[in-house]
Amino acid sequence: MSPAPSLRHERRLLREGRTALACSDEVGRGALSGPVTIGMVVVTEQTRTAPQGVRDSKLLTPAAREALVPKIRRWAPVHGVGHATPTEIDEYGIIAAMRLAGHRALAQLAVRPDAVLLDGNHDYLSIPEQAALFGPPGLADEVPPVTTMIKADMRCAAVAAASILAKTARDAIMVQLATEHPEYGWELNKGYSAPEHIAALAQHGPTLHHRRSWSLPGCGPVPDVAVAMTEAVV
Repeated sequence: MSPAPSLRHERRLLREGRTALACSDEVGRGALSGPVTIGMVVVTEQTRTAPQGVRDSKLLTPAAREALVPKIRRWAPVHGVGHATPTEIDEYGIIAAMRLAGHRALAQLAVRPDAVLLDGNHDYLSIPEQAALFGPPGLADEVPPVTTMIKADMRCAAVAAASILAKTARDAIMVQLATEHPEYGWELNKGYSAPEHIAALAQHGPTLHHRRSWSLPGCGPVPDVAVAMTEAVV
């Protein structure tokens, strides 16, 4: 197993004059169905070492992730999880939908952070000028300064913790949706392109919970997405 992430990078950013740092990660970007989800965890200079076992959510079993959720919430009481629906992904595109989910997570934070650390190399949270004019409604007026870091979910304990909150929240949505559409196996594949999901798409076609503007395996894009879909996943 890779070395445990630490708060070393978060503390370095806090020493540069920041008082509250929101650390963020996304899940569901590459799924065929369900929302894209952003988790955020706020840390300060007083934040103690993360609970034992915190890792990037992809490295943990479902049971390990679930067991860590209450520990993370106690350790970092300021946290949030935001979702953007398949309808919004189809209407605005995946990057704008990630921005919308991130702003929804920001809105849940009881403390306003003065900086954000994002996993990856792309700042999808800040609002480009064209997005302010033509993007989805509900974006915040201002976004704290954003720092990006490749593999932050592997290196930064607070980003890893955010990934666990996001993953468990999104998985719960997909398990619930699986009761409505059991043929797609969402309780197991969580909306990603597993063989049983692709086979069900070829046989049954997409549901309202699929990203129907995408070239779904065996289906191709479906027209009139905005009319055909509902915001059933929130």
